[in-house]
Amino acid sequence: MKRPLFAVFLSMLCLCSLALGAQDLTTEPSGSEPAAESGAPVNETPTAWFVELASPPTADGTSLATVKAEKDAFRRAAGTAGLKYAERYAFDTLWNGLSVQVSPADVGKLSRIAGVKAIWPVVQVEPAQEITAEDPDLFTALGMTGANYAQNTLGLTGAGIKVGVMDTGIDYNHPDLGGCFGAGCRVATGYDFVGDAYNSSGSGDALVPHPDNDPDDCAGHGSHVSGIIGANGVVKGVAPGVTFGAYRVFGCVGTTSSDVMIKAMERALADGMQVLNMSIGSSFQWPQYPTAAASDRAVNKGMVVVASIGNSGANGAYAAGAPGVGSKVIGVASFDNTHVRLPYFTIAPDAMAIGYNQATAAPNAPTTGSFPMARTGTPTTTNDACAALPAGSLAGKVALIRRGTCGFYEKSRRAQLAGAVAVVLYNNTTGFINPTVAVPSPPVVDGQPVTIPVVAIVQADGVTINNRLAANAESLTMTWTANLASFPNPATGGLISSFSSFGLSPDLTLKPDIGAPGGNIYSTYPLELGGYATLSGTSMAAPHTAGSVALLLQARPNTPSQAVRGILQNSADPRPWFGNPGLGFLDNAHRQGAGMLDIPGAVLSTIKVDPAKLSLGESESGPATRTLTLRNDGASSVTFDLSHVPALSTGGPTNAPTFTTGFASVAFSVLGVPVSSIAVPAGGSASVDVTVTANAALANKSQYGGYIVFTPQGGGATYRVPYAGLKGDYQSIQVLVPTANGFPLLGRQVAPGSFAPVPAGTTFTLAGGDIPYVLAHFEHQSRIVRLEVFEAASGKSWHRALQVDYLGRNSSATGFFTLSWDGVTTAGGQVYTVPDGQYVLKLSVLKALGDALNPAHWETWTSPAFNIDRP
Repeated sequence: MKRPLFAVFLSMLCLCSLALGAQDLTTEPSGSEPAAESGAPVNETPTAWFVELASPPTADGTSLATVKAEKDAFRRAAGTAGLKYAERYAFDTLWNGLSVQVSPADVGKLSRIAGVKAIWPVVQVEPAQEITAEDPDLFTALGMTGANYAQNTLGLTGAGIKVGVMDTGIDYNHPDLGGCFGAGCRVATGYDFVGDAYNSSGSGDALVPHPDNDPDDCAGHGSHVSGIIGANGVVKGVAPGVTFGAYRVFGCVGTTSSDVMIKAMERALADGMQVLNMSIGSSFQWPQYPTAAASDRAVNKGMVVVASIGNSGANGAYAAGAPGVGSKVIGVASFDNTHVRLPYFTIAPDAMAIGYNQATAAPNAPTTGSFPMARTGTPTTTNDACAALPAGSLAGKVALIRRGTCGFYEKSRRAQLAGAVAVVLYNNTTGFINPTVAVPSPPVVDGQPVTIPVVAIVQADGVTINNRLAANAESLTMTWTANLASFPNPATGGLISSFSSFGLSPDLTLKPDIGAPGGNIYSTYPLELGGYATLSGTSMAAPHTAGSVALLLQARPNTPSQAVRGILQNSADPRPWFGNPGLGFLDNAHRQGAGMLDIPGAVLSTIKVDPAKLSLGESESGPATRTLTLRNDGASSVTFDLSHVPALSTGGPTNAPTFTTGFASVAFSVLGVPVSSIAVPAGGSASVDVTVTANAALANKSQYGGYIVFTPQGGGATYRVPYAGLKGDYQSIQVLVPTANGFPLLGRQVAPGSFAPVPAGTTFTLAGGDIPYVLAHFEHQSRIVRLEVFEAASGKSWHRALQVDYLGRNSSATGFFTLSWDGVTTAGGQVYTVPDGQYVLKLSVLKALGDALNPAHWETWTSPAFNIDRP
């Protein structure tokens, strides 16, 4: 083994023509304590770029000789131009081009090389998961999607289906995953593209891939994902009979890069994988981004591609990631598991079991021993260890502390200083919490680490302990155990996970496509890391979906790869709003997609509704009408009643959306005649027009959505089609949002990757890297980002310095990208060397879906005047 380096309520209301006013709703998050974001600017400029060449790749019909000749021509032209670059990868099948490492100062020169169609940033990519301390039941997660029914009643295992896993590798020695590697094994093929030491966000040797033929897993994520797809042992996955291909793109720690992902996609396609799971991705991207475009081509070539939509729920709308935003990719959201298997301690006098999560950055809880408990506050006081505690007041005791007012570290450290031997934190709202007690920045209390065990329990159990302390004159004994027990997750089970990313895609396509269990999933892990572990994330939701695809393909082996997503969406079950499910509202369509995966519903379906989702775009031009066609592959005619169930809308700031009603209205018609039902003959089809009108009371730039529902008369399976759109003017979203750091601004590089603003009148020599840069923060995805040069005095244009199409937005409020100018411009294929003089740089941004001929769809900023004076 390679050695590790780190350790709904669903109310079928017929709202066909009812338009409700927009009502704001609020919710209290139940995650970790918020931390203040540092105001320091963060440079997110890539140092590697995809270079897209003129012809489509071979998957689109271009000959291999042609695409290889274009790469050779690029290399010759780059050498002639004196471009200093390091070639990383070359792509032929799913994408035509290369990835190269260049200095930020040479990006303009790179874009000017003859034959270059476009350049795209190569981004660093993390596995879309977070480690948690609890041990939930995978069995209950299988029950949430009906995978257990598909296995036990329908007899489906995924046998004969090849599923590729692009991830950290697979521990093929794990008995639940087959115990061997190669022909005849469960993990039958694979490749390691990077080696153990690779880390794309590292430095030095960590940036150098060392590929080999052994895709073993020393990080854990890939083995966990594979177990969800198809483990067959202590853990049983969704499709326990599949054959795996392991495509390792991560080292033992850290990140990978998006160009490595495309190489792995091409290898998986060449190896004949029928399904590819990618529980990784880059948030805030376009469907045109290379990993998404390559994925779409893979689907066209017969491979179903499943990808996590991302864990950027805290970053607001339009955060969905590539490749999940690909137009033919199944982008998957996460729902929380309904049950959680937890370690527990007991409390006297009846040995009541209290399940807990271990806090990050604290020692593990003991598995034996009894201790007295004490509380730092009473039901009528607010001192929950946010002020200094009397010395010795908790000596030898386990401190019970309520969440709130200050951070987990501060509470735990104060209890430790007062003599506590452990801390039990309890939530101040419903749901489980996964706290960290790492020393914050800037440090508080004394800034020293917490060295006693810290665990977290739910609110109800905390209140129970509190009450028993009060009833027993502050005397209560707790006992640690080494046992696990299953505990219901009534607060968030079956609801969208708090970390799951919002859509829409920046082209206003409805994303994500579907959801599956991803919060608190117990699965396989490398044997040397314990054999089993619990992870949370859309990383865990995607493999539930990939496994379900394997079951579907086993049951219906002639299903085209491009049809699979729609079949899954038609049968999915939308879930209620996570913020308050008791209100009866469905959660956002642009966050849960079609809803919870329903495997038996998909496998047994005889009706197909096409298209399986409706992306309505902007509402500026009025109501949107789309045609839905129902195909009946059953033996009998079916008449469906037509209805509509709205989902909640989101509005407010893009990075901090608020939840509102503001439901759209929906009308049905055939050839212009209103209808309330539609008959679909056996072996035939029928179509209905659906007209969706956005709610006039909904605020501009809000996202709205819901579900078109087809209910069969006389009983049977119900089918749904999700829809989503944007109310008002999409181009009114500001991209170049002013920030506390003064972006956009003119700057120069003062050290590798470090920049400083410069005043008007600054002189640049264009020698030794002394060139001007524009530093800008992008609050939203941009269709075009262009940098142009003008003489300061006369305003004469010196044409274009740089252009990047389909640029993703910055990942944080303080993030920025740099755009450089090296003294050379282009226009109409001509290259100009600009003479010494005084100039300004004009930054122009065409907004997403903007009309390039409409000035209102552009944002511009002009730099202060500066001088060019070559030595």
